[in-house]
Amino acid sequence: MTYCVGMLLDQGLVMAADTRTNAGLDSVGKFKKLHCWSKPGKCVFTLLTAGNLAVTQAVVSLLTEHAGVGKAKDADDLFAAKTMFQAARIVGRAIRQVRKIDGEALGARGDAFSASFIFGGQIGKEQPRLFQIYTEGNFIEATPDTPFFQIGEHKYGKPILDRVARNDMKLGDAAKMVLLSFDSTLRSNLSVGLPIDMLTYETGSLKFEHTKRIGLDDPYFKMLSSEWSKALRNAFAQIEAFDI
Repeated sequence: MTYCVGMLLDQGLVMAADTRTNAGLDSVGKFKKLHCWSKPGKCVFTLLTAGNLAVTQAVVSLLTEHAGVGKAKDADDLFAAKTMFQAARIVGRAIRQVRKIDGEALGARGDAFSASFIFGGQIGKEQPRLFQIYTEGNFIEATPDTPFFQIGEHKYGKPILDRVARNDMKLGDAAKMVLLSFDSTLRSNLSVGLPIDMLTYETGSLKFEHTKRIGLDDPYFKMLSSEWSKALRNAFAQIEAFDI
């Protein structure tokens, strides 16, 4: 399974995904689910993927094959997009193209084609934008009222995002919050696992400078998990007990 979070801030983007795939109790694999394309100084794009791994890998491969092929008017070239809306439409078309090729064969298994995506980035002077793209290729866009998207096993990590997330947060605070969301998910769902791939992008930089893989021995994540547990226990102890 999968857990991915994308957050749109005034200061930029925070994108994170676990790396676990699970085909059964005794068949666990690790695959990258955070993907990036960029032309430094011009545009940056990042995609989080969840669902059928063969489907999501096919979508990523199509986008990569068309990116920067040299045909300026290529309708499927991310680097030819003038706006992030156009770029999101390109991702949607790639999903529908994979469905056209493989959908009938997978149809016998019902929801086997299921896949979902979080897509973000920035083109030129346009502000960064963030989209959640569905299996059908259509999408919705993040707003100041709803500045984050989750895909995959999202229910355990959602409470802290609902309570704390704001679009005016600093990048470092947002990254901390996202990691706490992952910590809650990891504790409650064995189908989500380390390592976590995380990217933070600063508005206007038009290049990816801060990406990190967070594993079992990452000192910050271990400290964060421990301190969060202590803080929750202390907060619980300080609240007046229910009167029975």
